[in-house]
Amino acid sequence: METARGRRWITSEDVVWVLLFGALEWIHVAEDPLERPLLTALALLQILEPRLRVFRTTHGQVAAVLAKLGLCYLLIGFTGGVNSSYFLLLLVPIITGATAFGPLGALLVALVTAASYVSFLLWLDWTRYFIGAYEFRELGLRLLIFGVVAYLANRQAALTREQSRRYKAVAEQLAATNRSLQEAEAAVRRSERLAALGQLSAGLAHELRNPLGTMKASAEMLSKQLHGEQGVARELAEYISSEVDRANLLVTRFLDFARPLQLRVSTADLAEVLDRAITQFERAAARPDVAVFKNYAPDIRPFAMDGDLMERVFFNLLLNAAQASPPHGAITVKTRPADGMAEISVIDRGEGIEPRHLESIFNPFFTTKPAGIGLGLAIVSKIVDEHRGRITVESQPGKGSVFRVYLPVTPGSSAGETPAPASASLGE
Repeated sequence: METARGRRWITSEDVVWVLLFGALEWIHVAEDPLERPLLTALALLQILEPRLRVFRTTHGQVAAVLAKLGLCYLLIGFTGGVNSSYFLLLLVPIITGATAFGPLGALLVALVTAASYVSFLLWLDWTRYFIGAYEFRELGLRLLIFGVVAYLANRQAALTREQSRRYKAVAEQLAATNRSLQEAEAAVRRSERLAALGQLSAGLAHELRNPLGTMKASAEMLSKQLHGEQGVARELAEYISSEVDRANLLVTRFLDFARPLQLRVSTADLAEVLDRAITQFERAAARPDVAVFKNYAPDIRPFAMDGDLMERVFFNLLLNAAQASPPHGAITVKTRPADGMAEISVIDRGEGIEPRHLESIFNPFFTTKPAGIGLGLAIVSKIVDEHRGRITVESQPGKGSVFRVYLPVTPGSSAGETPAPASASLGE
């Protein structure tokens, strides 16, 4: 049974190299005791090179070429020099250099290899040997083969690298498209849930309004009819009245959520809208120990939006960030242009959001706060959607959250202007 370690270390290329070098040792009659050890060392280097991290750097690749050239030089030197049948093994360092380096590097490796092969002529006994025209042509042909192989290998490696870059670019583009599709699908699902729950909320709120009014009036009348000695009953009547007010406020928020938004669009400066939201947040004094830091991009020009509604959006995001922040924490509000959009990030270093809640936090009535209603972020999402924008969140439990709002800044990309003001309650 093949183990995971075996799959990692034994490949089909290894088998091919073992068979080729094994055949070389078996076919060729060893004339020198160093012939087989040198062939074995060259085979091991060829097999281990892709696995050793030291050979993955530029210096490591140079070392691998020099080591292979050295082994081939010794093998040819011990088996006949310029007449050795192993001269074609010099193609191994040539191909290694041609695939590892650029054209100049491949040319340099080919020249060094050719020079090393020609150097065997220095070891000939010229009193016994004579090189004629045929031998010179044969030597020149071998050197030309080195150059042709170096060029072809380098060209093929360059084409392979270019194809790999294209595949990588396509893979990155597909990954980005897939992320966009997932975000679009999540936005569609959220919109469908918002529409369905909005209709349900509108119907439920209207049905509750009448009995709540009756309960409120009855409690007030009962309170007026009670005498001073009936303190417990008076207290209960006041409790009923206050709880009815609270329920009525909840119904009002339901209606605000269900009511279609009507944007009042005008050209507004994003920095001014953010400053108003931060000032409102600081005046609310919900968390006076939490500091807000600004990091605005200066190259975002004023663009069309409903400034009042977007101020409410950012105020609500600041309030949520403050509620999640530790004592004396910090919130960063950052803006930057992003592909025809203005990106506004509200960053906190608080408790973060559990991964299982990330897709649900923009759903109506979803909240993790004991006293929360779960409409704040739902209305925020609705306002951003009406501006043809989008909102995303990144969060890690214990490390904080980043809410990003993307608003279109190109002319005519926002929703159309209408004369009636919008009303939305963002309380959580």
